[in-house]
Amino acid sequence: MVKNFREEIKLANERKLLVARIRDQYQFAVTKNKITNTDFLNQTEKLVAEKFLRENNWKNYLFFGGNGEDSQRNILLFFSEKFTQEMIIKNVEKIVLGIRITLPKDSYYEHRVYLSGIMKLGIKREKMGDILVKENGADIIVLNEVADFLKNSLQELTRFKSAKIEKISIFEVEKKPQEFEELSIIVSSMRLDNFVSELARISRTKAIERMNEQKVFVNDSMEMKASKKINPNDVIHIRGKGKFIIGELERQTKSEKFVVKIKKYKG
Repeated sequence: MVKNFREEIKLANERKLLVARIRDQYQFAVTKNKITNTDFLNQTEKLVAEKFLRENNWKNYLFFGGNGEDSQRNILLFFSEKFTQEMIIKNVEKIVLGIRITLPKDSYYEHRVYLSGIMKLGIKREKMGDILVKENGADIIVLNEVADFLKNSLQELTRFKSAKIEKISIFEVEKKPQEFEELSIIVSSMRLDNFVSELARISRTKAIERMNEQKVFVNDSMEMKASKKINPNDVIHIRGKGKFIIGELERQTKSEKFVVKIKKYKG
């Protein structure tokens, strides 16, 4: 009980800090007639930001991740009414860019290899957007303020010694459709707590704790009701465990449990 209370306090403080940063960026943009931006927001932080923006009826803002609608991490830009779309695009190029890593022939690294290498360099996660892995390398979306350091430091890592590493415009980044891992799970009913338990591989008691800690979202809305019915095409986001699209019911078992198809977001 104490742990849950402390977790709730921690999450509440994190949201307050995020909202305070958003308010400061907005006010500076409006009063100084400038374009301002946050660091990269993860999907949970984006939900908090969107809710706050709606409640305050703010209009002059843009979420931008560099990978279109498939962006998993986005910066939030604010601008005054004097800025045209063309002016905003030109400023985006100065704020966000790509680091392209081209590996030697027949080499390939998974997403986690790139991420762990960057984390070893001491760069904060919020300074970095999506890592778009390709067959022969990856395009890494970053804030301009860390781009030179990242480019030079990556070259010093053993795994990238023979790679070609260069800075590119954010609009040269090779967009990549969201990839999914397909799996099936068995649930005793279509209640949310059953899905959280199976998807996060924890007990139902722990699943309910996660919901009470405000770490579970259904269709982009925080959900704490364990008995909420889940339907095909619903999207469940479990903070720290991933994001999942609920598919069709495959069949029922002899014990009348449900076998459900799932798509798990990769990266």
